[in-house]
Amino acid sequence: MRHLKIAPSWLRFLIIFLLTMGVLFRFFNLDTKVYSHDEIYTSLRISGYTRTEAQNKLFNGSVIGKESFAQFQGVNQKSLNDTIMTLAKEDSLHPPLYYIIARLWLEVFGNSVTAIRSLSALISLLVFPGVYWLCRELFNVPLSVPGVAMPAAGVAIALMAISPIQLVYAQEAQEYILWLVTILLSSASLLRAMRLESQDRDELAKQRQQPEIFTIWSIYAVTLAISLYTFLWSAFVAVAHGIYVIITARFQFSSTVRTYLIASLIGFLAFMPWLVVVIGDFFQFLISADKATPQSSLMPKLKFLLMQLSRIFFDIDLSSDNQFYYLITLTFFMFIGYSIYFLCQTTNYKVWLFIIILIVVPILPDLMVEGIQSSEPYFIPSYLGIQVAVAYLLNTKIYNESVSRQNIWYAIVGLVIICGLISCKVNFQAETWWNKGISYGNPQVAQIINLTTRPLLISDALGNNYGNVFSLSYLLEPKVQFLLVQNQKIPKIPDRFANVFLFNPSDTWRETIEKKYNLKTDIVYSDNYYSVWKLAKPRSVRQRDILRKTKLSNR
Repeated sequence: MRHLKIAPSWLRFLIIFLLTMGVLFRFFNLDTKVYSHDEIYTSLRISGYTRTEAQNKLFNGSVIGKESFAQFQGVNQKSLNDTIMTLAKEDSLHPPLYYIIARLWLEVFGNSVTAIRSLSALISLLVFPGVYWLCRELFNVPLSVPGVAMPAAGVAIALMAISPIQLVYAQEAQEYILWLVTILLSSASLLRAMRLESQDRDELAKQRQQPEIFTIWSIYAVTLAISLYTFLWSAFVAVAHGIYVIITARFQFSSTVRTYLIASLIGFLAFMPWLVVVIGDFFQFLISADKATPQSSLMPKLKFLLMQLSRIFFDIDLSSDNQFYYLITLTFFMFIGYSIYFLCQTTNYKVWLFIIILIVVPILPDLMVEGIQSSEPYFIPSYLGIQVAVAYLLNTKIYNESVSRQNIWYAIVGLVIICGLISCKVNFQAETWWNKGISYGNPQVAQIINLTTRPLLISDALGNNYGNVFSLSYLLEPKVQFLLVQNQKIPKIPDRFANVFLFNPSDTWRETIEKKYNLKTDIVYSDNYYSVWKLAKPRSVRQRDILRKTKLSNR
């Protein structure tokens, strides 16, 4: 165990302040941001309806209002069993644990956006004791020692509290923040079990500690199973744990390795019922990703990863076109790189090896296998490892450097805190954010449509249109009506609507509608994901109508 130092009162106060701010940021303005395409699918699964059922009900060529979507966006007459069965039928790559918890939560608190996101915010509070326990076990500091600064457990909590990437997942109606909690608990329990196994004790002491060792390994098996039932990518975290155990055992089949294998086997056996469901789709899972932007080569993935690394500490939703984007990304990349280097130079190999493996192994399938589409949730274990490494660096530097160098590191700590607080404040006030993906532009589209009179939105169910129309319905006023069709059928447009919009039509479908109604289309919104067009009469027809109205008024 390293030399322990008691955290000064000012540091404890700062940690408490940042923790308080982090909690407030997590729970305020939960309904401000657009309810995204991916969150729509969360609510659909909770409802117990399949996409096919919802599609047949809504995309039938009839004019409907936004209230028609509510039936498929939360708790209804369907049962919890229906929720599980829809996942098994249509989305087995998403295990059921989070959706079961979310359905039970909504049965108590209702189907609002605030209600479903508040569950993630509440779960995110478990991250703080989880990272505290992980740091204690990783740096071998007894839990019985109060007020200890080393090993940066308190600093890690503060960084997690104001980390913009953590805030993103804490306010997302998806399973990823629960996954982070399970990673923390399984990792901490693994480290504690290994430490208890490796301690030198006489036979009597070993016998006395057997119940504790059994309990800790049982906790690992349970948390591993829970993690697998939360997100399938947990299998790669389990692989990372296995690599760490084998390397630290010096590739010998020791008692620790045997016990680890038994605990892991129990965890995977507990997951077997759902694994049987998912096995048919497992290889599809390895060559595809959740509704993310396709990446065809390694370089775009690396660029995306570098962007995400900077978002751990500073994120004001800059696009890659911004002139400051590359400067910010490079700065934080160097900072993270030095943190990992410092960790490797100043700690026992069992410490830095765990962090390196946790950072690298879970993202290797995403980076190395061609065809897997980069999706930022896959990087969550890497974010965790990086934040622990940075917390160790900052904590060590403000304690062990000379006074002059301490002042420099105090300034760096201050800058990291300021970056985090600014990022959280900007996020706190925003209507949309980068993680909303294909729904990023929906607030702007909703504003355009809401400003018109007697509006009608027409769409088909191809591609991402289905989920994005649902997402847009949360932002549109009740006056907006929907006309939804399947298979790009030509819609029958009633005459009573003054402003008709086409949501992300294919060129062929749009041109067919133009010819059918002798109208032209003007684009009113376009981004990297979709476009919106407005039906309008050709200029010659509009001029003829104006002349006719003028003649009638002059009579």
